[in-house]
Amino acid sequence: MAETASKGTAIMEATMEKSQAMFAEMNERAKAAVEKNTKLVGEMTELAKGNVEAMVESGKIAAKGLETLGQDAAEYSRKQFEQATAAMKSMAAVKSPADFFKLQSDYVRTAFDSMVAETSKNTEAFIKLAGDAAQPVSNRVAVAMEKVKTAA
Repeated sequence: MAETASKGTAIMEATMEKSQAMFAEMNERAKAAVEKNTKLVGEMTELAKGNVEAMVESGKIAAKGLETLGQDAAEYSRKQFEQATAAMKSMAAVKSPADFFKLQSDYVRTAFDSMVAETSKNTEAFIKLAGDAAQPVSNRVAVAMEKVKTAA
């Protein structure tokens, strides 16, 4: 009977050791999972913060660029008004219909050429502004893609 009790005690001790080892391993795995998730949440928070900062920067660039485009448009309008006023004064002072039509033709040609040049300039400025405003967001996309590559 003592032998059976001894075997039972040995089995119970072995089972307790295995149980303790199993619970210790589960505890370590749980700690590792929590640490990994904590790190992941921190990285995601940093990524989101960077994304917000990029959007703010993009908005600032767009606002400044649109302000400049607006100022340029106002200046162009002012110059065109001055040129139109001067042309009207010149046309009012002509002595013959031939002179009137020549002045009118010259003014229309000059105004059209100016409009084409201004439109071209504005198109280029707008395309550049769009690229500049998108750059901070584009940089964040590159960072996010790098994080995905690293995680995979």
